Amino acid sequence: MKNQLLKYLGVFAVLFSMISFTSILTAQEVGINVGNVAPEINLKNPDGKEVPLSSLRGNLVLVDFWASWCGPCRRENPNVVSAYNKYNKAKIKNAKSFVVYNVSLDRSKTAWVNAIQQDGLNWENHVSDLQYWGSQAAKDYQVHAIPTNFLIDANGVIVAKNLRGQNLHLTLDKWVKQL
Repeated sequence: MKNQLLKYLGVFAVLFSMISFTSILTAQEVGINVGNVAPEINLKNPDGKEVPLSSLRGNLVLVDFWASWCGPCRRENPNVVSAYNKYNKAKIKNAKSFVVYNVSLDRSKTAWVNAIQQDGLNWENHVSDLQYWGSQAAKDYQVHAIPTNFLIDANGVIVAKNLRGQNLHLTLDKWVKQL
């Protein structure tokens, strides 16, 4: 009986080790590199409501860091608007839809909201802590220049970075289901 108990304990130990090892191999690291799970962002929208990035899981998400005072950002905004309008209604592979999550590095709420309206950023996910370069999201994503963006799949994994101009459209084309 003692030998049989030891045998079962041995089998249990081997199975437990295999399960633990497998979970270590399949766990994805949180980080800012392609293949990493994107760090959480939980900032407020212009109405003061917190909008966690994780609330958009299930979608293909462009996390776009910008600011109203940033000339290159404002010049890139028409391209982001074009991409949003083109791909938001498209059938996306392994995702519900394509959405934009704008993270502003503004200090002034008025300037931020005015730029959203002026540039026709007609999606709902605009967030900021109005901390300029001190923004926790900018620190977490190691944003040292803007515009900077990260494309995140439906599982929250970063699949591309710094997509601007035509490169944004070409990358998003790869995510559209072909009929």
